[in-house]
Parts: sequence; structure tokens; C-alpha cells
Amino acid sequence: MINRGLRYKLSPSSEQEALFRQFAGVCRLVYNLALEQRRDWWRQYNSETGRHFNYASQCRELTRLRAEYDWIAAVTQTCQQQALRDLDKAFSNFLRGRSRYPTPRKKGINDAFRFQGREVEVEKVSAKWSAVRLPKIGWVKFRDTRPLRGAVKNVTVSLDALGWHASFACEIEHFAPANTCPPVGIDRGVANTLALSTGERMSVPASLQAIERRQRVAQRTLARRKKGSARRLRQLQRCARLAARRARIRRDWQHKAALDISRSFGCVVLEDLNIRNMTASARGTIEEPGRMVRQKSGLNRSILNQGWFGFETILAYKLDERGGRLLKVSPAFTSQTCSECGAVESQSRESQAAFVCQHCGFRAHADHNAAINILRRNTASMRMEEGHKPPGEVRTGREFPLPENPQAEAGGGC
Repeated sequence: MINRGLRYKLSPSSEQEALFRQFAGVCRLVYNLALEQRRDWWRQYNSETGRHFNYASQCRELTRLRAEYDWIAAVTQTCQQQALRDLDKAFSNFLRGRSRYPTPRKKGINDAFRFQGREVEVEKVSAKWSAVRLPKIGWVKFRDTRPLRGAVKNVTVSLDALGWHASFACEIEHFAPANTCPPVGIDRGVANTLALSTGERMSVPASLQAIERRQRVAQRTLARRKKGSARRLRQLQRCARLAARRARIRRDWQHKAALDISRSFGCVVLEDLNIRNMTASARGTIEEPGRMVRQKSGLNRSILNQGWFGFETILAYKLDERGGRLLKVSPAFTSQTCSECGAVESQSRESQAAFVCQHCGFRAHADHNAAINILRRNTASMRMEEGHKPPGEVRTGREFPLPENPQAEAGGGC
């Protein structure tokens, strides 16, 4: 059994869109009121009742609130209960140290509401269109871009810069077959988003750079608009649409690349990168200002534009669906190690694309060489055949003559 989310673009009428905004606004209000209760009134509630706020007690409060205000009762109770479930889950994650303290939901950012799967109904309208029946809203058409599989557990209707969308959370019966495909190592970079140990290189679409240039121009125009004006609001929406379009193109490429890789390989080895630390700002503090801040900022944008973590997340579940595995190894010295002789020397990396071993003269594309090292680093046979030392003993070639360079690290099994 696997869980999958299928997202479709809705095509609501003007009346339905007004209902969407009403539903989102009421659910946002219920969430914020419940958050205020837990944040400001929990001591008084505890002293009067001897209990703490939880999902059940706030559902009883919601029932009384709906009886008092008709405009709240006009929105289906399930959506409001789902908002309370979200808050209860947020507090649970906070108390377990998995997230920060819950914050209020805001208009324009948290425009969403959710139904339970048993309340909705989907039917085919034509070859390219389907419709979903939502309680108290009616039938809403959506573009049927892919078949809906499995049992629908819940449906979330949300608004972004490109319009209203419906996300179906489905539970699908699935048995992963035995995967006998070969393993592969992947090096993630900026010039080449993905470099495979087979020699293949993949990069995000070039259209992302063109849209990014248009987005920068739009943002400069936005900075000249007067705050509170209608022109500034229109320009802000234009910037949001460009950003959303970039995200959709990147995500589409990630899905296609991950699908091709998961179909061709049974075990994928990646570097265990801490992307959050890699993209941290270099500005420093007032007492100790950073160096080359603008250059580091540009590098951070380039790294984030590649979508390394998003690709890793998508690849993980696509491999799991096909019986494959995603493994991660230490990234130390993978770009400085010769995949032919195992010598570690920083000067072997002549440029971004060229790798020339200073010990044996081996030449290769630098990313391809690193991908081979990443694959071997998780192969047990590498440790047996070449006697590679553990990560703690790997040193650079600056500390001793070239013939005595240590081999790259190996560990784990594939």
C-alpha cells in the first residue's frame, strides 16, 4: 500500500470561486481562533476544568460557534474540523521538537480547505475534463491530466498564483517487484544538475534562466510602485505568477528525470549534502562581517535553482515504488579523488569540468569522475578490492608525496 498525491487545476465558475474564498476564510478564522485559545487561555481553561485544550474539546467549542453564527455554519463542518486537526498536529510536532511554535494563518498565503474522501465524488466529463462534487459547492470541473488511482482519502482545495487546484490524497494497493537493475552514482552540481556514473549528464531546462531574468525585471518594477496602489498589487501578482511558473517547470523536470532514473537503476547513491548549511548567507555580523557576500549570494541562488532536495525527495519514493533503494554517502573528497587510481589530490580538479589526475594522468569530466567515486563509496567490493580507508582517515595530498595518497572511502553495501 502506497500513498500518493495527485494535483489538478480546477476551472470554477465565478460563483464557485466566491464560495472557495468564503470556505478558505472561515477555515482560516477557525484555525486562528483555536490557536488563540491554546496560546492565551489554556491556563484559565485548565484551572476551571482541570483539562487541557485538545482536538475533541475544541470541536465542541466549534459546534457552539456554528450555532451562534450562520455565516460560519454556511461552511461545511468537515473543513473546519480539518483545520482543527491541522492545529492539533502542529502542536504535537512542536512539543516533539519537530517544528516551531504554530503561527496564525494569513490571507493570501493560507488559502486552502480540505474535505474527507468519503464526501467527494469524481466523474468523467470528456476525454480531457472531469468534475469533482464538493459539499455545499457542487460540481467543479478540472483538467484531467492523469488518471485518478486508488481510494481517495481526502481532497484539499488550495489557491496559488496560477489559480485554484485540487489535491487528491489517494491510497493505492501496490506490491513492489524485485528490482534487478544495476546501481548508479549521481553527483549533484550547479553547471550540471545531475551527473551519472554512466557518463550521462542532466540539467534543469534553460527556460528557467529566461523566466528568472523576467522575474528580476518585474521585481525591480515592483520596487518602484507605490505601496497600497492597484498597480503595485497587479505587479505583485505578476511576480508571483513568474515564481510559480519557475517552480512548476522545475518540478516537472524533477519528476521526469527521477522517473527515468528509477526505471533504469535499482540502487541510486547520492552525496549526503546539508543543503541548508550550503546555502546559508555569508554576511556575518556587524562585529565580524562576512567576505564575498554577493558572490556567495549568487552561488546560493544557483544551488537553490537546481532543486537538489526536491529531486532527492521525488526520486526516493519513485525508487521505493519500483523496489529500488536510495542511499547516501559522505561527500568528502569525491571531487578530488581519482576514480582510476584512487589518489586524492586537490590540484587534480583543474576546472569546473576538467579532472586530470596528478598521479596517473587519468582524464575525465570532473562531475563524471565524482559520480563514479560516489557509487564506489557505497560498494562493498571497493573496500575489499582496493582497501579504501574509513572517512576519518582520508587526507588531502598536500600532506605527503603523491605515491602515498590514501584511497577514497568505502562503506555500506549496495
